[in-house]
Amino acid sequence: MADQDKPDNEDFAAMFEASEQGGREASDDSVNLGDVVTGTVVSISAESVFVDLGGKSEGVLDTAEVADSDGNLTVAVGDTVRAHVVDAGERTGVVVLRCKLGRGTEARDELQLAFEHRIPVEGLVMAVNDGGFEMQVAGLRAFCPISQMEVRFVDQPESFVGRRADFRITRFDDTGRGEPNIVLSRRALLEEELEEQSRATRARLEVGAVFRGIVRSVRDYGAFVDIGGIEGMLHVSELGYFRVEHPSDVLSVDQEIDVQVINIERTDDPRRPEKIALSLKALAKDPWDSIASELPVGQRTSGRVTRIEAYGAFVELAPGVEGLVHVSEMGDGAHVGNPRKVVSEGQEVTVVILSIDTENHRISLSMDAAGRAARAAEERDALENYAPRSQGFGTLGDLLADSLAKKR
Repeated sequence: MADQDKPDNEDFAAMFEASEQGGREASDDSVNLGDVVTGTVVSISAESVFVDLGGKSEGVLDTAEVADSDGNLTVAVGDTVRAHVVDAGERTGVVVLRCKLGRGTEARDELQLAFEHRIPVEGLVMAVNDGGFEMQVAGLRAFCPISQMEVRFVDQPESFVGRRADFRITRFDDTGRGEPNIVLSRRALLEEELEEQSRATRARLEVGAVFRGIVRSVRDYGAFVDIGGIEGMLHVSELGYFRVEHPSDVLSVDQEIDVQVINIERTDDPRRPEKIALSLKALAKDPWDSIASELPVGQRTSGRVTRIEAYGAFVELAPGVEGLVHVSEMGDGAHVGNPRKVVSEGQEVTVVILSIDTENHRISLSMDAAGRAARAAEERDALENYAPRSQGFGTLGDLLADSLAKKR
C-alpha cells in the first residue's frame, strides 16, 4: 500500500516544488510540472497543436487554447507559443500544455491546479461591488480587490465591467460544499510583465538611447512615460523648441511617443533604482539651425507677441523661435515708457530683422524699421501707380500762343 502511495507523494512533491518556484522557466531539457515553456508549433490537427519544446520534448495543446472567440486558430506551423506545463507526462505519457486554465468540465480541478502553480486564468468582470469586482471564472464566481486590478490607482472601476482579462488566483478555498472561495489578482501578472520588460529595458538603458514609450500620466510640470517596464520623466521644457503653456496641450494619457534618454540618476530605492530624464526636444530639428537663411537680416516679417517685459516685447517668428523688440524700437521715434501701451500679448505685429545670433539664440527686431519700410513701400507703390496726363511740346507757334495768352 505504501508503494502505491509513493508515486502520488512524489508527484505532490514535484508540484509543491514547482509552485514554490512560481512557474519558473525551464532551463534544461527536462520538462517539469508548472514550468513556463516556449516552443515552436510543428503540426496542427483538428483537436491538438503539437509544440516542439527543444531537445527530445514535445508538448500538446488543445486547439481551443489557441483559438479566438469565433473558433479560428491564432497560430500556424512555425509560430512560437508560450505555455504552462500541466502534465509532464506522468499521467498521460505526453507533455500537456495550457496557455490558460479555468475552462472545461473539470473547472474546479483546473482552477485548483492553476492556483497551486500560479498559472493565469481568464476572468470576466461582472460588476463592481464594495472594495472590488465581482468576477466569473470558468462559470464560477470570484472576487478581485480593486487594488489588484491595475498596477496604478483605478479611478473609474465601472469601465472594467464586461471586460475579459488574465488573472492569477491568489486564494482558492474549496470545501466541497457550494462554490469555492476564489480571489483573483490581475496586478500580479502585470507586475511580472513589467519586471520582465524592465530587465530588457535596463539592458539597453543609457544616455542617448531612444525608446518608444507610452504616456502614463500628465502633470503641470511634465509627463511620466513608460519606456518598457520603467517610467521616465518628460519635463515640460523638453517637449520641444516651441513654448508650451501646459503639457496636456501636446500630450495625452496612453499616447505613444518616441523619447530620448538625456540623464540617468541612480537612487537607493530598490523599487525605482534610477531616475530617468527623457526628451522629445532632443529628437526634434532645432529651428535655429535654419532661421538665418529663412529670415535674413533686413527682412520684414510678422509674428505674435508672446510676452512683454519692461524693456520690450518678445515676438514669436516661427515655432520655437522668438525675437526681442526693444522698447526703443517700438515708438516710431517717440519715447515709450511702457511697452504695454504699444502692444499686447497675442497681438500680431510686423517687424524687421535687425540682427541674428544663432549660437546664443537671440534675434533683435524693430517695429519702427518695419513702419518705415511700410511707409517707403507705400510711397513706391504710389509713385509706380501715378500716371500724369501726357503733354507734348507741340509746335513753336503753339508755345508762343500759350505765352501770349498767359500775359493777357
